[in-house]
Amino acid sequence: MPGRLFLTRSIDSIAKQMGLSQSIPNATPRHNIQPGQGVLVITTKGYATMRWGMIPVGRVNARGRPVMETIINARSETVFSKSAFRGVGRAIVPADGWYEWTGEKRRKTPWRISSVDGALLKFAAITDRWSAPGGENVDQFAIVTCAPNHDVQPIHHRMGVLLHDADVPVWLNSSEDQAAKLCRPWPDGKLQFEKADGVDWSQP
Repeated sequence: MPGRLFLTRSIDSIAKQMGLSQSIPNATPRHNIQPGQGVLVITTKGYATMRWGMIPVGRVNARGRPVMETIINARSETVFSKSAFRGVGRAIVPADGWYEWTGEKRRKTPWRISSVDGALLKFAAITDRWSAPGGENVDQFAIVTCAPNHDVQPIHHRMGVLLHDADVPVWLNSSEDQAAKLCRPWPDGKLQFEKADGVDWSQP
């Protein structure tokens, strides 16, 4: 379940692969993308920068109670049925990979997970707009998760929903029923795992 991402490749290469005709402002490589930060996402309108973490102010759960916690990941099994997610949009979060940790507290080992062939990973996400106090509107997102594949399972019990190139327009434009069919584990053997030594976790 991605709690931190990294994106170090050329922004121009992302625009080309995603078929974006609009230019994307240059950005420095990011080795430690964290919840609460602005992150590049792709929507039906092109690229945008959104805050990672949805503050569901005004949303309620099935019991009618306000949803208070900031949501950075949304379970695919309930994302299209929970009242707290009603009316959300959809987006793609491009990344070179993500981090997971194993081991006991204070002795955890960080793992860098990426594509075996070096391809860009495309996470499925939901989006929303939060009207902050003072009238500011904050565009925000949460990554959709599913059960892990056999490769990820030893490290974590969830993983982000990853999309093939052909899945991208379906996720962005199709019905909820069609989008829900894409929420499945990534095929085994397509991810590589490396110990994430040398990452400065205090830096973005």
